[in-house]
Amino acid sequence: MSAFAEKIITWQRTHGRHDLPWQQSKDPYAVWVSEIMLQQTQVSAVIGYYGRFMERFPTIASLAAASQDEVMQYWSGLGYYSRARNLHHAAQTIMREFSGQFPQDFQSIQSLKGIGRSTAAAISVFSFNQRQTILDGNVKRVLARVFGIEGWPGLPLIEKQCWSLAESLLPQLNLPAYIQGLMDFGATLCTRSKPRCLSCPLQNDCQAYQQQRVSKLPSPKPRKAMPEKRITMMMIMDAGEILLEKRPNHGIWGGLWSLPEVQQEEIPCQAAYEKYRLATEPLETLPVLWHTFTHFKLEITPQPLQLTGVRQPEIATTCWLSIDDAITAAIPAPVRTLLKNLKSTPPLI
Repeated sequence: MSAFAEKIITWQRTHGRHDLPWQQSKDPYAVWVSEIMLQQTQVSAVIGYYGRFMERFPTIASLAAASQDEVMQYWSGLGYYSRARNLHHAAQTIMREFSGQFPQDFQSIQSLKGIGRSTAAAISVFSFNQRQTILDGNVKRVLARVFGIEGWPGLPLIEKQCWSLAESLLPQLNLPAYIQGLMDFGATLCTRSKPRCLSCPLQNDCQAYQQQRVSKLPSPKPRKAMPEKRITMMMIMDAGEILLEKRPNHGIWGGLWSLPEVQQEEIPCQAAYEKYRLATEPLETLPVLWHTFTHFKLEITPQPLQLTGVRQPEIATTCWLSIDDAITAAIPAPVRTLLKNLKSTPPLI
């Protein structure tokens, strides 16, 4: 066993996390759901969602049989919604192509939508005790610092170097403890900011620490100016209800219900009539809301509109809900914020 792996395993036994909800089972479904939720999301944010999700969808079959709307509702607020759509799609694939049993073959696991090499490795290790390595963002950071890897780890050449190194460090024994230790080490000790180097068992081996370059490694992604986009969201209201529109499966907030959007140069009342044949009049505009995505910032201007004519029949992509029901529907987090603001401070005519 490498000294690196031995120190990670020893540290894990004493300082690692052992009581997280998904650690109590080797069921590949439970491990899979947790790994997908934990992608780009902190453990503290995942725990509550994981419990509610698993209570409603305790098996692959129950997830596959659910509607996408309901799956999205239980994911609403967790972000990166393509994860939920992929999870639902993969569950249906398992029911159809693997007789409802989560596959054990490593390549078959990776064939499921939304499961990459690192996620497949975590499932393989924790559920089937297979010898695979992971390489998520936390692990890349640990390897870059300990072994002095230069360059942004997202670059193909640097990532390939990290994969080769990660494979070479795999121990023959205690693999689940080692993989869990790597995850916990990067998440709780060798953190992106304010790493606890004085408590680190790898301090004497860490090139970044020895060279006083901890804040420089891993090398940051080349920065670009964050683009900004601006839209108006129409809050079309009638008799205590509000109109929601289902977004297409592709793009941001794919598959979620949301407020109808128009470009800022468009006239909301005119757009409401052209799109839905709804005659409206504008109410007082609510405060602007900014929402930051990974690659751009979005300025949302919420424009309440009061229906003044006949409510047209709903079409497949729209529905009318009370404000309270809309708040609890499968909607994006910023839209939920806008609806709560609308409820607490109704606009003036």
